Amino acid sequence: MEEQATELIKATGDFADAIIALVVTYAFSVLGAIILLIVGWIIAALVQRSIKNTFSRFENVDKTLAGFFGNIARYGILTIVIIMVLGQFGVQTASILAALGAAGLAIGLALQGTLQNIAAGIMLLVLRPFRVGEYISTGSIDGTVLEVGLFATELKTFDGLYRLAPNSTLWNVAITNYSRVSQRMHELAIGIGYDDDLKQAINILLDLAKNNENVLTDPEPYAFVKELGDSAVVVAMRYWVPGPLWWKTTHVMTRDAKLAFDEAGISIPFPQMTLSTLNEDENLLIEEKPAENADKNS
Repeated sequence: MEEQATELIKATGDFADAIIALVVTYAFSVLGAIILLIVGWIIAALVQRSIKNTFSRFENVDKTLAGFFGNIARYGILTIVIIMVLGQFGVQTASILAALGAAGLAIGLALQGTLQNIAAGIMLLVLRPFRVGEYISTGSIDGTVLEVGLFATELKTFDGLYRLAPNSTLWNVAITNYSRVSQRMHELAIGIGYDDDLKQAINILLDLAKNNENVLTDPEPYAFVKELGDSAVVVAMRYWVPGPLWWKTTHVMTRDAKLAFDEAGISIPFPQMTLSTLNEDENLLIEEKPAENADKNS
C-alpha cells in the first residue's frame, strides 16, 4: 500500500510538473502572440497612413488610389502577422501559405473580369485620361464623369441619364476628352449659289466671327473656299473658341450665318438634278431645266 501511494504521489507530481511546464510554454507563446498582434497592428496602421500621405503629395494621383494601396499594404501586413502568430503555437505555416496561394489562384480565376476592371481602374487613376466633371466619349460611351472607382466609372449623359461603365471598357479604347483642352476649333461650312457674290459671303462670315465675343482673335478666324460642289460653292470659316463655350458658340454662329445670308440675298441651294428625255416622234433631245426656284433657300 505504501508503495502504491508513493507511486501515486510521484505520478501526480510528474503530471503537475508537466502542466506547469505546458502552462509556462504556452504562456510565453500567448504573450508573444499578443505582442506580435499589437506590434503588427501598429505597423500596419503606420504603413497605411504613410502610403496615403505619400500619394497625397502628388496632385495627379487620385485619393481613391491612395486608399486602395494603403488598404492592400495594411491587410498584407496583418496577414503576415497572423501567420507568425500561428507559428508561435506550432502550426505548420508552410501548409497555410500553400493553401492561401491555391485559394488566391482560384479566386483570381473566378474573378478574372473583376480583376481586369481593378487593373484598368488603377491605370485610369494613375494616368488620369479624364477627371470628375469632364465630358468624354469612347465611341460607344459618352457623358460627364461623376466618379472614377476601382471597378467602374459613373457618368451622366448629355440628356441627363445615369451610366455605369466598367473600367475595362474605358481602358481598352481610345478616349476623346472634350473638356481637357482650353481652346477648340470649329469649321463652319456653308454652300452658296454659283451666281452669288463669293467675296460678300466670306466677309459676312468674318464679320460674324468679329462680332461674337466668344470667338478668339488669336488664332485669327480664317475664311476660304473649301469646295466647288455640283450645285454649290462651299465657303468655310475656321475659328477658335474657349473649350467650355464650344457647343454654344457653334450653334449661335450657324444660326447667325443663315440669317445673315438670307438678309444679304445669298442663296443656300439644295442639290439639283438635270434630266434629259428623248422625244421619239421628233427624234430630238429635250433637256428639262431645273425649276426657277431651284437656287432658292430650302
